[in-house]
Amino acid sequence: MGRYRRTLRRFWGTALAGQLEYQLNVVIELLAAAANLAGSLFILSLFFGPGRQLGGWSWQAALVVQGIYTLLDGMASTWLRPNLGAIVTHVREGTLDFVLLKPIDSQFWLSLRTLSPAGLSEIALGLGLIVWAAPRAGASLSPGGLAVALLVLLAGLVTLYSLWFLLATTSIWFVKTWNATEVLRAALTAGRFPISAYPPGLRLLFTVVLPVAFLTTVPAEVILGRGSAPLVGAALLVAGVSFGLSRAFWRFALGHYTSASS
Repeated sequence: MGRYRRTLRRFWGTALAGQLEYQLNVVIELLAAAANLAGSLFILSLFFGPGRQLGGWSWQAALVVQGIYTLLDGMASTWLRPNLGAIVTHVREGTLDFVLLKPIDSQFWLSLRTLSPAGLSEIALGLGLIVWAAPRAGASLSPGGLAVALLVLLAGLVTLYSLWFLLATTSIWFVKTWNATEVLRAALTAGRFPISAYPPGLRLLFTVVLPVAFLTTVPAEVILGRGSAPLVGAALLVAGVSFGLSRAFWRFALGHYTSASS
């Protein structure tokens, strides 16, 4: 584990040192993230009015869901897109061979090789929105409750990563998986609204088939003090199963990888 920590520190240190040379980009990305969040809040506000709620959620509670979505989208921009989007390039250009020859776990290398500061502003805005909206929605977390909330947020991030990595792995057979990734991103935007705001059929889809509910709504429930032990357990179970499937599918895919030299 110490070797992996040192490797990760060197990976991210090198990536940030290279990308932060263009410091004006950080300001531009912050403004773009703020504009994007403002647009999302405007759309969300259209569903509210005097005495109106969205699927049983008040305006402040719905802002917590939006904050979690913004946080996860920032994590995707910072971590998932730069790394998992490159898997297709490695397969197409044959450089995946060099990754597999390295004395380190290939999934670790492909998932954490680089880091982009592009999403850091979104992460900050998402956290700020959660911290601002949660107390106004009636949340009052104890230290233990805060730890559980952070654990469920981490579980949502692991679930998001696992879904993305599963799709990226299919590039072993279908090199151009960009369209499928875009479809996944479009489906995940459903998480910016509470899951109870959708019709029953979509609730089932976003809970059982594509676990969008466990990315944003369930963590928001826990932050707002509405979470139960079965709900937390379900979130952890979904994250564990998703990650296990991503590992198993990657190993299965490598068994079918013919490499560029064969």
